[in-house]
Amino acid sequence: MTRRRSSAPAAAVPAGLRTRLGVLAALVLLAGCSSEQEAAGELERPAATATEAARDAVAPTSPPPLTEPVEQDLDLALSTPVEDSVYPDVGDPRVDALHYDLDLTWDPSDEELRGEAVIDFRATRRAPRFQLDLGRGLTVGEVSLDGEPVVFARRGKDLVVKAPIVADQRYQLSLDYVGTPVPAPAPTTRGDFSTTGFTITDAGEVWTMQEPYGAYTWYPVNDQPSDKALYDVTVHAPAPWTGISNGHLTELTTDEEGTTTSWQLTEPASSYLITLAIGDYAHSSTATAAGMRVDYWTPRGMAQHLDQVQGAAASVDWIESKLGPYPFDSLGLVVTDSMSAMETQTMVTLGNNDYVLSPAVIAHELVHQWYGDQVSPSDWRDVWLNEGMTMLMQWIYQDEHELQPLRVSIDSARAADQGLRDQYGPPGDYDPRQFGGSNIYTTPGLMWNELRVELGDDEFYRIARSWLVENDGASVTREQIFDHWEKETGRELSGFFDAWITGRATPKPGVPKA
Repeated sequence: MTRRRSSAPAAAVPAGLRTRLGVLAALVLLAGCSSEQEAAGELERPAATATEAARDAVAPTSPPPLTEPVEQDLDLALSTPVEDSVYPDVGDPRVDALHYDLDLTWDPSDEELRGEAVIDFRATRRAPRFQLDLGRGLTVGEVSLDGEPVVFARRGKDLVVKAPIVADQRYQLSLDYVGTPVPAPAPTTRGDFSTTGFTITDAGEVWTMQEPYGAYTWYPVNDQPSDKALYDVTVHAPAPWTGISNGHLTELTTDEEGTTTSWQLTEPASSYLITLAIGDYAHSSTATAAGMRVDYWTPRGMAQHLDQVQGAAASVDWIESKLGPYPFDSLGLVVTDSMSAMETQTMVTLGNNDYVLSPAVIAHELVHQWYGDQVSPSDWRDVWLNEGMTMLMQWIYQDEHELQPLRVSIDSARAADQGLRDQYGPPGDYDPRQFGGSNIYTTPGLMWNELRVELGDDEFYRIARSWLVENDGASVTREQIFDHWEKETGRELSGFFDAWITGRATPKPGVPKA
């Protein structure tokens, strides 16, 4: 996860602990740490290094391969939407979105987005009206339901469609809109980010990161993680810019009007896992040991850090040895002008600085393809389901790649844990105004490590993999994962889980015996 921050700390503790907990001053921040640099004006400039010279080198490129689009199987996207317990004002549980077909035209000179959206959805219950989330900076034109014009109203970010729906019946909503997208205020008091969603750079390029919400800043959406959907996204941009999104690239054409790209995501995804990046990109690729192509979309001419970005294929090999086969049928990474990283499904969104492009951060975002994307939380109270296992995997990655010993990561995290609980609350009952606090990362990471030590690596990873297989493509609750681990271990673990996830004090080491 992240927006103007990385969801992957470079060391033991994420998200701002260096500035908040003096005892951890040696740790690297989760987010924005690369922007906290000392002023260079008083320093003598050193001689140019090979790394600096690489900035002017020409990066290798390759033509991006195209994939034939397929007819989407909407049944794959059937969900059980819920009203979020942490952010109930976002999303509508009456709507089960199945497929978003988006046609987007970006004009950087006027900072104007024109969109046409066709949304297939299932009504979860009978209702006289329903709504989607759509940013206030976007003006809606015509709206139709199953081809018939319908009346609608705008209430802040809510697009209310005044048409009756019947339980379990499927509908198709079509609308067009135009405007300058406005980022959404982020529900946090942290100093390293303040908005989510559609972000425009000084050059008019675009990138998006939208956790826990903010997809609605650029398209009409049921913006809550329990509602996973399929996507077809077409982006029109001025040449030589390219629009990047999730899944397979199915079209890439350039004419006098600009460049058109089309993308198809054939595995359902939560809206916070969708990406849009528009800029001057070059393509390259490598392959995993299993032969899966990994695509890289990097700023044209970028050479510095390219080798680290292209190390993603080897990181996938490492993760597969722990968590099983990569869960999707495509993988790419796009480098943007952000300071952060986000585990957007099948197309990881990266910022462009030393920290975010480090191997540990990239590995962290890739682990999320399993924990967070393949299996997602149904409610934002359980964001720790994404971050805890991923944090532990990052610590182990750092240890096995000789970046930082595991014991250092564990000891540092445990030393900070009580302070995190005091400041943010426990990971499963955090302050809604403090989304993305370090407590959702390191605290559950410590919990999972207790189980790993007790069970041994083989048994621990077996259970971690079986959870993914049994819940492939689903949005889940904490109760489900608690039940799974109790069943697989044959142990009564309710007290153990409760103490770690909702307790106000750091639990003592150890796991209950069978």
